[in-house]
Amino acid sequence: MQARERQVGGRRDVFLSLGSNLGDRECHLRSAVAALPDVEAVSAIYETSPVGGPGGQGPYLNMVVKLRTALPPQRLLALCRELEEAAGRVRAERNGPRTLDVDILLIGSEAIDTADLVVPHPRMLQRRFVLVPLQELAPALVSGEAVRQAAGQVWLWARSAEAGAEVDVAKPSWE
Repeated sequence: MQARERQVGGRRDVFLSLGSNLGDRECHLRSAVAALPDVEAVSAIYETSPVGGPGGQGPYLNMVVKLRTALPPQRLLALCRELEEAAGRVRAERNGPRTLDVDILLIGSEAIDTADLVVPHPRMLQRRFVLVPLQELAPALVSGEAVRQAAGQVWLWARSAEAGAEVDVAKPSWE
């Protein structure tokens, strides 16, 4: 993965991963995107097999959102938790089913390692459900080889999470 930062007027590119496998999965994702500030781009929505966690989970819907924001890392983390709470997320089991999961993948070229936040996300390169939509939004950041080596299965669910928007999703580079 190449480190690239685009910073304009104190703003930098931030990539968030959103996922849901409980309730109205698509509604949870679309509601979260609508509540996010400074959205610059939204990937297609992908249906994905669960990776890790307890067995018997249903499939997830996953996507990546790109923000261009000046929000500080801890405020971004708080925003992610607020979105999860608004969707009724209950943290009963590590990597268990959830109405909404919002993870910070990248904050510009910043490296953060605190008790509650690690950026770049420490497991993003292991997860195809993160890399496929991230590659869609930022192809220079994700190689086809990285996608091929990542765990999980991914299927296109919807062209775009932006209501009414049409996105032409070309054949993925990892095929």
